[in-house]
Amino acid sequence: MAAVAIAVSFFIIIVAVAVSAGFRKSIRDGVAAMTGDVRIEPFVSGSDEPVPMPAHLPSEEALLSIPGVVSIQPVAIRAGIVKSGDLIHGVVVKGVTNADSLLAEGAGKFGGASAIKSAPEATLAVSIPQRLSEITGLGVGDDLVTYFVGEKVRVRKFHITAIHRDLVEVDDNLLVYASLEDIQRLNGWSPDEVSCLEVKLSEGASRKETAGLIGHVLLNSGDPREEVLYVSSSEDAYPQIFDWLKLLDFNVLVILILMTVVAGFNMVSGLLIMLLRNISTIGTLKTMGMNNRSIGGLYVRIGARAVLRGMLIGNALALLFCLIQGTTHLIPLDPANYFVSWVPVHVNLLWIVAADMAAYLGILALLWLPSLVVATIDPAKTVKAD
Repeated sequence: MAAVAIAVSFFIIIVAVAVSAGFRKSIRDGVAAMTGDVRIEPFVSGSDEPVPMPAHLPSEEALLSIPGVVSIQPVAIRAGIVKSGDLIHGVVVKGVTNADSLLAEGAGKFGGASAIKSAPEATLAVSIPQRLSEITGLGVGDDLVTYFVGEKVRVRKFHITAIHRDLVEVDDNLLVYASLEDIQRLNGWSPDEVSCLEVKLSEGASRKETAGLIGHVLLNSGDPREEVLYVSSSEDAYPQIFDWLKLLDFNVLVILILMTVVAGFNMVSGLLIMLLRNISTIGTLKTMGMNNRSIGGLYVRIGARAVLRGMLIGNALALLFCLIQGTTHLIPLDPANYFVSWVPVHVNLLWIVAADMAAYLGILALLWLPSLVVATIDPAKTVKAD
């Protein structure tokens, strides 16, 4: 029974760690799709029209050499209003150079995205988020009439060629993907003018620290065009989301401690029962010259094997659950509350091994408590009782 309790505790620990890592990775990917891990953009003050910046900076090589920086992507952005019948809704149209590959990657990660279909020549092709499709009733093959407000109102009819699923599904972040060239023409810019540069970082790189390093490079470049640029991280853009992730990590830490204590005391109770049932054997071992530490260590080793067996069973069941949930999305979530549509899981072997070792060592430490009973056993009394 103690081994079963250990297996259940380790199952909960591993699932909690995998779900926490899943939320962190999924939400980071979703936010990065909207803003990049780090964004470089011009200062904007009181202008109705979008302000451009150079698509390529003189310091680009220096920026790419910063640890953690993977790529720099030019982006053109324009806020608009979508009209479908009597319904209107605000959107952000984002022009990127790799729209096709981005949508294909999104289909693999998020699911539910249709394949990109070829659009008629000279048609402005876009991909809309699934949430916008549900709101407007528009789908692949329909036209999306969009109004862009500035010094004058511009109207564009886009042809929907794909529907993607934004991982961070909230109504005020409905992101429509288009080609970079289309949005540049819409804004009246040259091919070398963009709204911002989005910097992609490697997994594990600190967004805030890297943003600080990028800002330092630009500020000291000596180029007046770079010195006036503003650098921000995705954490600056969505602080409430990342604060929520920190709270989630704290909850996982609490679960780890509680499950370790529960598993430890279940194992302690099992060892106490074993010790009380073998008092006479302990007395005999003492008369043969074994000291308290050696006898206590013997029972701790017996308990450690049971813990290890329960840990392996719990890990196997937890990894099986993660595999099923990751492939079938069996357990759904409300994106309005959790930002994602299902419970995300991400198996990070390093974190799982660390959680296993921390819990295992914590339980072993608790297993020494019942060994204190050995010191209270008088071999003269136990042998005499036999």
